[in-house]
Amino acid sequence: MNRKVLLIEPNYKNKYPPMGLMKIATYYRMQGDDVRFYKGDLKDLATDLICEDLINHLELVYPEVFWKEYYPTLFQFIKIGRYSILEEYEIFSSDDVLKIVKDFRKRYRDKEYFKKPRFDKVGITTLFTFYWDITINTINFAKQLCKDEKDVMVGGIMSTLLSDEIYEATKIHPFEGLLDKPGAIDPGDDLIIDRLPLDYSILDEIDYVYPANNAYFAYMTRGCVNQCKFCAVPRLEPQYCDYISLKEQIKITNERFGEQKDLLLLDNNVLASKCYNQIIDEIKECGFEKGATYTAPNEYEITIRNLKDSYNDRAYIRKAVKIYKDIIDRLKNDEEKIHLYTKFEEKHCLHYYTATKEAILELDEVVCPLYKKTHKPSRRKRIVDFNQGIDSRLITDVNMKKLSEVNIYPLRIAFDHWKFHDIYEQSIRTAVNSGIKNLSNYLLYNFDDKPEDLYYRIEMNVRLCEELDASIYSFPMKYHPINDPKFFKNRDFIGKHWNRKFIRAVQAVLNSTKGKIGRGKDFFEEAFGSDIDEFHKILWMPETFIIYRRQYDANLRAKLAEKYTNHSDKDCNLTNEWWDKFNALAPEKLEQAKQIIALNKFKEGEYQCDDADIEEVLWYYKTTRDDAEK
Repeated sequence: MNRKVLLIEPNYKNKYPPMGLMKIATYYRMQGDDVRFYKGDLKDLATDLICEDLINHLELVYPEVFWKEYYPTLFQFIKIGRYSILEEYEIFSSDDVLKIVKDFRKRYRDKEYFKKPRFDKVGITTLFTFYWDITINTINFAKQLCKDEKDVMVGGIMSTLLSDEIYEATKIHPFEGLLDKPGAIDPGDDLIIDRLPLDYSILDEIDYVYPANNAYFAYMTRGCVNQCKFCAVPRLEPQYCDYISLKEQIKITNERFGEQKDLLLLDNNVLASKCYNQIIDEIKECGFEKGATYTAPNEYEITIRNLKDSYNDRAYIRKAVKIYKDIIDRLKNDEEKIHLYTKFEEKHCLHYYTATKEAILELDEVVCPLYKKTHKPSRRKRIVDFNQGIDSRLITDVNMKKLSEVNIYPLRIAFDHWKFHDIYEQSIRTAVNSGIKNLSNYLLYNFDDKPEDLYYRIEMNVRLCEELDASIYSFPMKYHPINDPKFFKNRDFIGKHWNRKFIRAVQAVLNSTKGKIGRGKDFFEEAFGSDIDEFHKILWMPETFIIYRRQYDANLRAKLAEKYTNHSDKDCNLTNEWWDKFNALAPEKLEQAKQIIALNKFKEGEYQCDDADIEEVLWYYKTTRDDAEK
């Protein structure tokens, strides 16, 4: 077919690569199509498209000039239009050359990339609903890059949950659910896209680096047997599938992209599977048995092999250039460095925009032995991560003993409500008794829970760490409704037992702990309070005093001074000044103050208060760190 296909992930931060697009990339390559992946500023993509056209045109008119080396200059000029950008190079002093460059700058200003779209298919993935604005803007921009809007594909989580709203905002009918039936993209084709292996090469086309990398990303089950009212899985994956084989996916990945270190499985409820033992046995067969290790493959050989196969030249030219720079950095002999640098320079292989496949293959004889010389990979532990967590209600001695046969790290167990604390505690004890001592859990809050429920759950994990000599990391996760039209576009929802100040207080604590709470009673008590009363105090505490508690809380410093001899207990005491004045308010004034504080808006004009005593308390909430120091 040889269609031109553009796949886009909106420019939000994302820990995991877009598995759906990686499967779609595999599908289109199997059809012989030209696939391009992009994540970033879409105006930069538009600039790049015009810049490519400009360089191709200049190469036809002036073939004696190596125009690709001017790519960064031409890119900046097309995007910004400032003539001083061109003055650095004499080549642009030619009136004829300048006329051509100015013409392509005009094409960019006139948005010719929309008027003459070059892509036959455009696919955009979607993620969380609170990324509404950036996602809708991406769709509305990207759809104009497609020759026919009916060939624009929108899919993913937000696409399924808010399909009608997306259509209303973009006039594109999105895909809902999984591409798990034949002919999902091309009628008559019998391939099931959701079962295809991932195309890992597209990740090397972009500058963005996903925090989760060097891993096989996969599912071995789909869906969930539960119908939790806060969860989107029943809509995203309505049918529970007990088993999806992993072996063939890993085999294909290894052959094309090389072995990956870890196995990250996104199953929503693997313990519910009737094929659970078979799943664990297959994970072991794939090289993730307990004690399994990994030695990194030769990335250079993989790059050269794929270039020879013409498998995503765009990605592997960029990868080769990165490898070249890495080799130069690792070489200890300066003469060798200079010699190799000169070789790359002669072949125009110092930058991805000047390098060619032919030049990279010509350099292979020189580079191959140097890569082996500079890269001596060591053996590293492999891990298996059921990243979505497992159901504590289904944990037994038998299935935990089976799970301990693989390198599970960490074992993630959801702890969504305090009412499940007995079941949760037993599940932790069962896992630890089976030899699984590295655990993690998600703590949903701001749903129908109370703030103290969150405190009790975190405190339980800290206590269990000490008692069982285990490592349990807690990750509090704020509930966010996905269907309420007031809130699906933002993160403004406040649960019935919460308020804005309480939410912000928890976030202020989590910012200092980088979003997680580990073992250590002293650390927990400093962050969340030594008891529920102190936790409530922290919830009402001015944000500056939460973030810089050691600096402004004399009582806390006194406790620390008792335990750590090098810790000073002499400093300001604004926290306790505030607390005394807060509690000194008469009951009706305290209630009025709490109503204002709960809104967490303290700038002039954001609240109304004529009472001097309350205003004196509110002064502390307006205090920045600089103010407090003064």
